[in-house]
Parts: sequence; C-alpha cells; structure tokens
Amino acid sequence: MIDIRPFGTLGGANHGWLKARHHFSFAGYHDPARMNWGKLRVWNDDEIAAGTGFDPHPHRDMEIVTYVREGAITHRDNMGNEGRTEAGDVQIMSAGTGVVHSEYNLEPETTKIFQIWIIPDRRGVKPNWGAKQFPKEQREAGFEVLASGRPQDAGSGALPLNVNGAVLAATLKAGQTLRQGLASDRAAYLVPAKGAVTVNGKALGARDGAGIVDEAVMEITASEDAELVLVEVAAE
Repeated sequence: MIDIRPFGTLGGANHGWLKARHHFSFAGYHDPARMNWGKLRVWNDDEIAAGTGFDPHPHRDMEIVTYVREGAITHRDNMGNEGRTEAGDVQIMSAGTGVVHSEYNLEPETTKIFQIWIIPDRRGVKPNWGAKQFPKEQREAGFEVLASGRPQDAGSGALPLNVNGAVLAATLKAGQTLRQGLASDRAAYLVPAKGAVTVNGKALGARDGAGIVDEAVMEITASEDAELVLVEVAAE
C-alpha cells in the first residue's frame, strides 16, 4: 500500500521568517488521519529566512534528524555542541533526558531543511548530537544510510539513532531505477527533495510524500533527475 501525500495537501504555517509545511500533525496543524507513520512522528519541510532561526528551546525523548536541502543550518546546545551542516548533509539529536538547542540560518540566503522526528525505542537515555558530511557519489543510484539504529547498520559509519530505524538518501538520474526491500513489519516514508519519481508505478513529485507499507519491494524510477530521502521504521 502506497499513500501519496501531494505537497499541496500538507498542513503548514507562514511565520514570515519561517515557511513550514507539515507531512504530519504538528503545532497548529491537526489531522487525525496524519498523526504518524509507524514510529515516524514528524516530517517538516522548512524554509528559514537568512539571519533567522529557532531560538533556544527544549526537547526530550525524541530522535530528531535534520536533512539540509539548500543552504546550511548552525546548531548550538546546552551540552556544548556547535556545528554547521550544509546542503546534502545531515545532523542528528537524540533528545533523551532533555536538551536545549537552537538552530539558526547564518547564511546570506534562505536555508531549506527537512526536519524528521522519530519516536525512540528507549526513553530517558543520555542526550547526544552529531553531524556528518556524506559525499553524494556514495548515494548515486542507491540508498546511503545517513543515520540509523538498525542492527544491520552497526559499523556502517551512519550517525547513531536510539531507534530501530534509519534515514537514507539517494540520487537518481532521469530514467534510472533502484529497488529497495521492505519487510512486512516495517514502514517507509519517501520524499523527493528534488525531482520526480514513480514508486511502484505511482507518481511522486518534488516534496510530495509517500507512506509505504506491505510492499515487499519499492521500485523507484526517476522521471527526472531526483534527490530522495527515505525513512524506514517499525510499522507499529
């Protein structure tokens, strides 16, 4: 089963400095049919104006992954971490027992990110933050694991998550096809950061979402050059 969620149907808000679209219920947007996808709780499509950002605020017991689509984001937290993550790269924050952080766009142009929240397997763990560059050539015509807590990804170099799930990325040239398996007890959510694809024959445009379950294989074909982000988690 593939549930296509066109970008135009997503919830959203325009705060001036922040233009946000929500794949799932978040803040002032509530849709009981779009609360989560398995353990995936939030997928926000954010555009942050130059010189602005999220002031210090707290989180706890959530795995928060930021995938930068354009520009860069600068992170600071009360654990003493600070880092700048550029387009195509990723940062993770396991909020655990609690963390206070800020995220600012210190660049001269708009920064565009996907912010992804996954419900952790264990509550009350020690907080953690990390960021990593991932060369795009490693994800050409195949998914690269960016962040993961899946047992099979141990030692892969992926950023660690406190959940049996993973965030992956791939780039496809127009006409290329890749196939990705999906176990019967797993759920996947796929969003093209750029470009357009078909997923088992269903069309998916830039920034549309596709919730996928009960599909043993995902066959993804690029209708045009595409950059893909995929989350795979437990279905329940």
